[in-house]
Amino acid sequence: MALDIGDKRIGIAVTDPFNSYALPSETYRRTGNFFADVEAMAQAARSRGVGCIVCGLPLNADGSESAQTEKARGFIEKLREAAGMPVFTEDERFTSLAAHDTLHEEGLKAAKHKKSVDAVAAAYILEGFLARRNRPQNQ
Repeated sequence: MALDIGDKRIGIAVTDPFNSYALPSETYRRTGNFFADVEAMAQAARSRGVGCIVCGLPLNADGSESAQTEKARGFIEKLREAAGMPVFTEDERFTSLAAHDTLHEEGLKAAKHKKSVDAVAAAYILEGFLARRNRPQNQ
């Protein structure tokens, strides 16, 4: 399962049973209660029976960290404690832009993107993780 962690919403994506491809799942609306949101994501992972969680790490275009990176790291650290399973990070640069492009290509007006853009971005995060993990070691 992958998460695109934002201040207002968290996009969720899952893999197929063979970990071959990523599918956007849903968008969770943050409650304003940090610990409730962490527990909701841990529960989402447990209820889906996933083996690990991949969280997007927001970096600046040049790869440097920002205030948003630190917020995500804080959420990820608490999620590691709450979920009881491995939690990995994946560079999420440009995933939201790619998600908006995908939704636009599907004919969705920009005003309608808010409902699903975070889940699509989470799918891009998960695809990156799967591609890296499934790549043969000698490449």
